[in-house]
Amino acid sequence: MNEPERERERESERRNEPARFAGLELLASSVLLVDALDGVRYANPAAENLLDASLKSLSRQTLAALFSNGGELGALCAQARAHQYADLRQDLALERPGRETLHVHAIASALGEDEVLIELRENVQQLKLDREERFLDQSQANKELIRNLAHEIKNPLGGIRGAAQLLELELPPLHLGELKEYTQVIIKEADRLQTLVDRLLAPHRKPHIVGDVNIHEVCERVRSLVLAEFPHGLAIRRDYDASIPEFRGDMEQLIQTVLNIVHNAAQALASRIALGDAEIVLRTRVARQVTLAKVRYGLALDLHIIDNGPGIAPEIRDRIFYPLVSGRDGGSGLGLTLAHTFVQQHLGMIECESRPGLTDFRILLPLP
Repeated sequence: MNEPERERERESERRNEPARFAGLELLASSVLLVDALDGVRYANPAAENLLDASLKSLSRQTLAALFSNGGELGALCAQARAHQYADLRQDLALERPGRETLHVHAIASALGEDEVLIELRENVQQLKLDREERFLDQSQANKELIRNLAHEIKNPLGGIRGAAQLLELELPPLHLGELKEYTQVIIKEADRLQTLVDRLLAPHRKPHIVGDVNIHEVCERVRSLVLAEFPHGLAIRRDYDASIPEFRGDMEQLIQTVLNIVHNAAQALASRIALGDAEIVLRTRVARQVTLAKVRYGLALDLHIIDNGPGIAPEIRDRIFYPLVSGRDGGSGLGLTLAHTFVQQHLGMIECESRPGLTDFRILLPLP
């Protein structure tokens, strides 16, 4: 058989793979079928979606061509062909040139002569840990930058304000009213910047006052404060788990944390408040076996603050906890930064999922 005939035969086999593995088309997990040379012969739709490539393009490549470290997956296939085990399982970080690394749980099973079926399942927990670690590193760098910048701004501000006050005392009586207006602008703007700097430094100045905290007392305080400001058109619904125990924490910091998130949600719901169908849900649950900042806890408070507003703009969704990032005109961009800092001081984690019609802030705090 010459080379063109062999190629036609291989192409015919590839076309027949979907019929042979029709059941795999419906699987949510990604499946690859590789031959004796680790060449891809079949990929189900989930694998095409995971690898962002069509079956036609995948079937022309080997594992080594698909992934920079494809040899690790190839070694798993070799062991499967040797029938050392019924199937082989391994967590892998598959590197793709110019693309994000895939963290997967790989299962390799031998099929007949030299063929291996590979099932790839995204390792969601690993992805979450990596994302959290990157966010914590970035957050720490931002905090250091903000602290240093705030101190650098604060020192000359006092001098500018003092100079403006002295200048005001030296103004000639003839033009006092006209020129005093300018010095007052300098003084007021210096005071405004001073207030902003103080807010940036506030989380690191206030002492951490620890006591017994009931999360539902925190939620009720926040609920009453927000409803007093938005008495009409907004419903704040409770969905509490009464079995959640008290824990050690700073009551005032946690009230401020929840208040900042709920207040932001209420402001984002302005159009729905006008229609009378705005809703915020305060939901508490117990989460088990939770990893926070690489520490495993048996129990954790799982607090959700959910609203039915327009959602967070996609361009700032990944940066909403960074200082001075705001999705609202006139917003300072410090409320969520403060909330994130206070949650971190309680060894917890805060995250957000948002789409039009539903925004869900989730706070996880370790429980005793």
